[in-house]
Amino acid sequence: MFTHRIDSATYLKLLEVQDSEKLFQLIDSSREHLRNWLPWVDKNTTVEDSRQFIQHTLDQFAAGNGFNAGIWYQGALAGVIGFHKIDWQNSTTSIGYWLGEDYTGNGIMQKAVSKCLDYAFLELRLNRVEIRSAIGNVRSRRIPEKLGFTLEGTIRQAEKLVYGYVNHNVYGMLLEEWEAKENSSTYDDETYE
Repeated sequence: MFTHRIDSATYLKLLEVQDSEKLFQLIDSSREHLRNWLPWVDKNTTVEDSRQFIQHTLDQFAAGNGFNAGIWYQGALAGVIGFHKIDWQNSTTSIGYWLGEDYTGNGIMQKAVSKCLDYAFLELRLNRVEIRSAIGNVRSRRIPEKLGFTLEGTIRQAEKLVYGYVNHNVYGMLLEEWEAKENSSTYDDETYE
């Protein structure tokens, strides 16, 4: 199974069906926090919905078309991160992520995204990784900005959220850029998210 240690308190592990209850509880306890930026939140209303999502992600991983991993922090499920899909012909993917409200502000997500970039570039040898974020989602945008992604443009009305359509900033990172940064990157533990 896909498991990657980030630090002594944090690791990524592929979501499994037995995580359905924990995933649902995390979503449910952070529903108001997540609803503003994630259109699927109001569709995940039962443990069965979380189980179906996890089964879909396991099928995705088995097909070699991306993954969704739980972000585990101090033994608890704190959030989810993964590749939406992998375009093997063009060696590209995009990363999506979210944290439960109680886990924000601890630097968890920047470390998790960095670990996923290592996996994409150093293990899978992909050439490009993209992150899209609603312009108003400042915390989400900080992740690619702090990791040195290039802001490549804005897609107008890219996503419909509960309060209407939002524009997305598109950030890109290339393999050659990540390799150049790999030895010079350091984390600022105080200001991750």
